[in-house]
Amino acid sequence: MERTTIDLWVGVFVALGVAALLGLAMKVGNLTTSSVGETYTVNAAFENIGGLKPRAPVKSAGVVVGRVERIRFDTETYEAIVSLNIDKRFSFPTDTFANIYTAGLLGEQYIGLEAGGEIEALAHGDKIAHTQDAVVLEKMISQFLYNKASEPAAPAAAAPAPAESTKTGDDALTTNPLDDILN
Repeated sequence: MERTTIDLWVGVFVALGVAALLGLAMKVGNLTTSSVGETYTVNAAFENIGGLKPRAPVKSAGVVVGRVERIRFDTETYEAIVSLNIDKRFSFPTDTFANIYTAGLLGEQYIGLEAGGEIEALAHGDKIAHTQDAVVLEKMISQFLYNKASEPAAPAAAAPAPAESTKTGDDALTTNPLDDILN
C-alpha cells in the first residue's frame, strides 16, 4: 500500500512539472494571450527590428494595446515594414512614436507607442512616421571600441625628476634605498 501511494505522488509531481514547462513555453512564445475585440491596423517602417517577431506585444505606458501582426521587407526602401493590430478601444494621435524595446531576461522585444500631441487620431491603414530602431548590443559595443581606438592617446603625466644623488655608482649599488627614507 505504501509503494502505490509514493508512485501516485511521484506521478502527480511529474504531471505538474510537465504542465509548468508547457505553460512557460506558451508564455515565452506569446501563445497565452489572444487579441480580444476588434482591431485596426497601422504600419511602421524600421531600419532594424532586431529580434522582433510576429505576435510580439505592442505596449503604451506598459499596457498591452495590441500585437505585431506581420513583418515584411520593403525592397524599395530597404526597411522592415511592421504591421500592428491595435485594439479599437485605444486611439493614438498621428504623431505617435513607435520604438522597439527589449524586456525581460530572455530578451523579448516589443513595440512601445508614445503618444504625441496631435488631435487627429491614427486610422486603419495609416503609417506611423516617427520610429526608433531596435538597439543592437553588438553594434553599440563595436562603436564604443572603434571610438576608443580612434581617440588620441592621452599625454603621459610628467614624472617627477629624479633627485640628484651625491653617491657614486659603487655606493648606489651597495646601499639600501630604505636608508634614505628612514634617515
